[in-house]
Amino acid sequence: MTTKATSVPPSHLKIWLMASRPATLPAAVVPVLVGSALAYSSDAFQPLVMLAALLGALFIQIGTNLANDYFDAQKGADTSERLGPVRVTQSGLLPARTVLTAALVSFGLAALAGIYLITVAGWPILVIGLLSIAAGILYTAGPFPLGYHGLGDLFTFVFFGLVAVIGTDFAHTGQFRWIALWAALPIAMLVTAILVVNNLRDAPTDRKAGKRTLAVIFGERFARSEFAILVIGAFVSLPLAWMWGGASPFTLLAWLTAPMALNLIDFVNRERGRALNKALVGAGRLHLAFGVLFAIGLLFG
Repeated sequence: MTTKATSVPPSHLKIWLMASRPATLPAAVVPVLVGSALAYSSDAFQPLVMLAALLGALFIQIGTNLANDYFDAQKGADTSERLGPVRVTQSGLLPARTVLTAALVSFGLAALAGIYLITVAGWPILVIGLLSIAAGILYTAGPFPLGYHGLGDLFTFVFFGLVAVIGTDFAHTGQFRWIALWAALPIAMLVTAILVVNNLRDAPTDRKAGKRTLAVIFGERFARSEFAILVIGAFVSLPLAWMWGGASPFTLLAWLTAPMALNLIDFVNRERGRALNKALVGAGRLHLAFGVLFAIGLLFG
């Protein structure tokens, strides 16, 4: 007599964790850490501003993840052939309408966090917040979704890199400063590199679905070169905050992550398909380690 093994469905909490993609959340945390460390080095640090900026960034990231989950399923970009982690809408783990509602709630919570920042730093924060939320939604939504027309890399670089760091520094200091731009460049490059690995892995299925990422438009060899250029560019641009912005030379502590970066570039060049999930995790860890060391170095300014 034999018994058939049955798989235990994931718990409701685990499903929502899958939907929010916690592995991507450091991408929201790092720019706030760097921008707040910049403000600290200028004696302009405000703890409540950092907390509000952190909550706003996290909810924008979660809202973007949920919106992508919903709209990619609606547009047919997520299928059973998907090589990445399970998407809750496509797999039927959550109703599509529930995922969309959760995305809108997340963006609403980000807006609430932004209200405090607006009272502290004024209308530029309102503009930054609205544009950031719009970019998160329009990445996969609307008649011209950015991620489907080769613009995902650019908007990730701008909004999850440059705007996030510069906006955080502005919320603390009330000024747009050149040093914030120099500090934002390497962070923007590394967060974009995470997306490049994601798009490289998904290129075959994205091509079938008509999702024209840069990896689809220019090919996988281009995507691997783009990844290497972004990662190396982050290390090359790191000294700018010190040389041109007046930051502490201790910011070069982030160079300690160079071995991790070189190994990751080699891995991305060698591997294909599902194996790139490991590279995606590695790119996130590199972004986090680099950003934390960079922020620590800024504190000595």
